[in-house]
Amino acid sequence: MAQHSLAFRVMRLCRPSFQAEDALLRLHPADLFAGEDLLEGQSLPPSLLDPRGGADFSFRDRFQLENPTDAMALSGLLVLPQSFGAIYLGETFCSYISINNSSSFEARDIIIKAEIQTERQRILLLDTSKTPVESIRAGGRYDFIVEHDVKELGPHTLVCTALYNDGDSERKYLPQFFKFVVANPLSVRTKVRTVKENTFLEACIENHTKSNLYMDQVEFEPAQQWTTTILKADEHSLESNYKMRNIFKPPVLIRAGGGIYNYLYQLKQASHESGKTKFDGSNILGKLQITWRTNLGESGRLQTQQILGTSIAHKDIDLRITEVPAVVILERPFLLHLALTSQTDKTVGPFEVFLSEGDSGEEKFVMVNGIQKLVIPPLESFGSTSFNLNMIATRLGVQRLSGITIFDTKEKKTYDPLPDLEIFVDPI
Repeated sequence: MAQHSLAFRVMRLCRPSFQAEDALLRLHPADLFAGEDLLEGQSLPPSLLDPRGGADFSFRDRFQLENPTDAMALSGLLVLPQSFGAIYLGETFCSYISINNSSSFEARDIIIKAEIQTERQRILLLDTSKTPVESIRAGGRYDFIVEHDVKELGPHTLVCTALYNDGDSERKYLPQFFKFVVANPLSVRTKVRTVKENTFLEACIENHTKSNLYMDQVEFEPAQQWTTTILKADEHSLESNYKMRNIFKPPVLIRAGGGIYNYLYQLKQASHESGKTKFDGSNILGKLQITWRTNLGESGRLQTQQILGTSIAHKDIDLRITEVPAVVILERPFLLHLALTSQTDKTVGPFEVFLSEGDSGEEKFVMVNGIQKLVIPPLESFGSTSFNLNMIATRLGVQRLSGITIFDTKEKKTYDPLPDLEIFVDPI
């Protein structure tokens, strides 16, 4: 095996962490500058033994809490990462790479390459083929930083290679491999419920990391045929706090090791510029865009796959009740206002509107008064029309109006009847 003059060292660049003191005697910043033999001197300035002087090196008061912040056990010092640490999907992997010349000869014309290999692809991070490093002196090094947005789960390999001339002018090739695994920082569980014309999407986000996550943004990007509104609980707070929240929106905290937070969105069918409902027959609702930060500000970003709703059956037309009289009098005719809308780009109709008998055979106490079938002329593409049904109620109290059905006389097609409607019938 050929001996190499060069060798790669890979260090991960990430934020430091706070140092928490577990010991009974707290660390004083002055300990970093004073030697262990300081107290062995015969004559010491009184200030060194006086805690009010700011640096008590006798340790006699180190266990006392002189300041409320001392109870946090934080010394004010930051600790650099002691290991490679966990790497999560959505983060930016940043690495400080040093190529060292441990020989007694100069290495020349070094071509350095660094790339990330996953199960699916290879991503080049650095290539000095066009501008090789001229030389690395004996005992010297060449440093560089690479970054990669982590978009895949599972095993990753950071491959560092160097092609160089050693002290004997022999061309050598050095490959080194550094492996790590990318884990999922959070999971997103969704539930979709449809209530009449509204669709509600609930998203539950769970934190799988060992640090708190501060959610900067959890935004739902709806598909083209939907509009969305996020629903939040009412917050009763002072007006000053309300104004401050409008200026600065505090991030949502999801605690480490299994903390969860739920988001609720209301979706409605979008409309054309003309006000007509758009429909493309797809059950795709949209996707979530999630951004977060950790305790010391390291950012991450994830995008979910398309979230699917319940299958929507495409209808050429949409029939709905637009207005019901506020007061319905027994055995007195009243008008029921309806609207028929075309949801296709072609002409449809003509139609007949009538009250079907239904399968249950129940007696109806709200019925059509007069002509039993109302003829509706054809509708142009995405056109609409309004019309009235002349109805009458024959029984007091709460009555059910059911079976309003529309029939396409050209296509010989009967559409599903409208949902039942309850009305209250007053006496004469």
